[in-house]
Amino acid sequence: MTTHCLDPNRRNGKAIDGSQKCAGDRSAKRGPSAKTWTREQIRAARMAPLAPLLQKRGLRLNERPAQNLEVLAYKGLLVKDSYWRWPERNQAGNAIDFFTKVLGLSFHDAMTEIIGS
Repeated sequence: MTTHCLDPNRRNGKAIDGSQKCAGDRSAKRGPSAKTWTREQIRAARMAPLAPLLQKRGLRLNERPAQNLEVLAYKGLLVKDSYWRWPERNQAGNAIDFFTKVLGLSFHDAMTEIIGS
């Protein structure tokens, strides 16, 4: 896994002393038991079909034209496959975005719920 660091005193994610931790690195703030997500897991979560995930949470969906589904608890919010859009609020995104922006989950909690690990 590549570590990215925006600290100007670091190069290629390494501190001047050679350590891997970055002061702004979120993984440094999480405990050793915290899950680190791979690029493949994040990609899979972004592309996860939303309808079954939302139904599992108890959200009701109403069929709309062009294979869209409206999330009844959020008036005007439409989902299709792994994407959603909410025209009235000028918002849209993928499955992870739905769980973080609409439902208010943290990235970690969204990932855990979407991919189940």
